[in-house]
Amino acid sequence: MELLNIITWKSFMYAGLLASIVPSGCHPHKEETHHAEKSKLVVTRPLKRDTVVNREYVCQIHSCQNIEVRALERGYLEATFVKEGQHVKAGDPMFKIQPLVYQAELKSAEAESQAAKVEYDNTKQLADSDVVSDTELAISKAKLEKTLAEVNLAQTHLNFTDIKAPFPGLMDRLHVRQGSLLEEGELLTTLSDNSEMWVYYNVPEAEYLDYASQDQPEDRKAVSLVMANGEVFKEKGRLNVIEAEFNSATGTIPFRADFPNPDGLLRHGGTGNIQMKKLVKGAVLVPQKATFEILDHHYVFVVGKDDVLTQQRIHISEEIEDLFIVSKGVTAEDKIVLEGLQQAKSGEKAEYEFEEPEEAFKHLKLKAE
Repeated sequence: MELLNIITWKSFMYAGLLASIVPSGCHPHKEETHHAEKSKLVVTRPLKRDTVVNREYVCQIHSCQNIEVRALERGYLEATFVKEGQHVKAGDPMFKIQPLVYQAELKSAEAESQAAKVEYDNTKQLADSDVVSDTELAISKAKLEKTLAEVNLAQTHLNFTDIKAPFPGLMDRLHVRQGSLLEEGELLTTLSDNSEMWVYYNVPEAEYLDYASQDQPEDRKAVSLVMANGEVFKEKGRLNVIEAEFNSATGTIPFRADFPNPDGLLRHGGTGNIQMKKLVKGAVLVPQKATFEILDHHYVFVVGKDDVLTQQRIHISEEIEDLFIVSKGVTAEDKIVLEGLQQAKSGEKAEYEFEEPEEAFKHLKLKAE
């Protein structure tokens, strides 16, 4: 009897629980239909105008003067007056080669010259007294001049033992040490004048022709140098030289830009990239945000006849910040979707607001003439 009461009580509890979760009403709620209003597209036209773009070229940095300092005579290196990395002035002593042999040669030549001078003076007195002929006087004079030339030659050889800086510059590594036996022409060090740097870069033939066929104002001859660390060198350079010949292997021609280097930051042998301005006349400009990519090709949506959207491939010739320069695909007369690309579908009729190009491009970074 007690077991029956427990079962009855549990059945009552389960029934109450089920009742609590059954909906009180037997009629379902009516489905609400939401019609999301389709957002309008913003449409504009490409902008056509003369535009300046930056082209970038890999470059090599050279000192305006960079020379190898070599021994001009054979001998022992007696003294070194400079240190690696030292700045020297023009005329500063750098090295001294042991001069003993050359000093002896100079004294010998001077002694022979003095003897020839005495002989010439005696011959001249005799010639003035008509004791000897003019021919003998001429021979004596020739001997004297020969000995004087030998003195000058010996003096020159002696001077070669004192090596001085030919211009102000920065010393490089020392390749020899004091006491070394030097051969004639042996490399001692290199010297660089870094007050001005010559920066060379190669320009393709087609781009050279575009540049050379236009009158370039001074501001377009100005170039910038992006250093190897990605920073832009603070001094502006100027395009000064276009070399005479193309490299037939690469189809390029070397340009040279000159940069002042007052702080000595740039060094000979450095690398970087030159940024040079290029004028594109009548460029057709399209905002980058108006384009999309499919399989590495760029497209825009064009609003065509009866406002129907079509997907149009474009060919990009130049890229600048926020903008593409288009060489093929659209013209300045076409209407393109600027905003709302996610809602645009090819073949559908577009509901849009038109924005004049001048207004649409107002906040984009645009460099034009």
